Amino acid sequence: MTAFDTGLLGGPCWLESGTGERIRLPAERWTEEPGAGDELLLGRCTGPTIDLGCGPGRLTAALTARGITALGVDHSAVAIRLTRARGAVALRRDVFRPLPGEGRWRHVLLADGNLGIGGDPVALLDRVHRLLSADGTALVELDPPGRGLKRSEVRIGTGSWFPWAWVGADALGELAARTGFRPEWTATSGQRWFAELRRR
Repeated sequence: MTAFDTGLLGGPCWLESGTGERIRLPAERWTEEPGAGDELLLGRCTGPTIDLGCGPGRLTAALTARGITALGVDHSAVAIRLTRARGAVALRRDVFRPLPGEGRWRHVLLADGNLGIGGDPVALLDRVHRLLSADGTALVELDPPGRGLKRSEVRIGTGSWFPWAWVGADALGELAARTGFRPEWTATSGQRWFAELRRR
């Protein structure tokens, strides 16, 4: 079992950057029921929603329980198994590869820092743009203002290195403009920052 799998199951999980920085990942939150911050995202999901980097599926399952068509996507077999065990639909897939319903999703979820997937938020939001319907929105979690846009090679535990990125709330406007989105709102809950981006 990998260190990431341990985190998916709620155990301690650390991200190490190429500079040697170690960041504790909020693995405990991944396995809990959705909290107040999550509700800022879930409450905006009014139609079919694809949850990219769904992890153990707390958001995908919550939407399913509310009668919203939802699909979880993750690269981890453990994540997919856990999401399905919660009664939700999930696929083990690279988010940059073909996915069901392209161009027809009402919402794309990028919670828990998943705006960093692939290490290139511009490329990721370009991908999101192609997944969404004409009136669709991306619901994203951000870092607090002041971080800007940061990229690094990272690894979890002693696993392989992979590219990742962090997007601070202060970098969102420029990022949205470069990818055909406009910010609808930003909000905070505790130490967490969120935003909704609508296709232009």
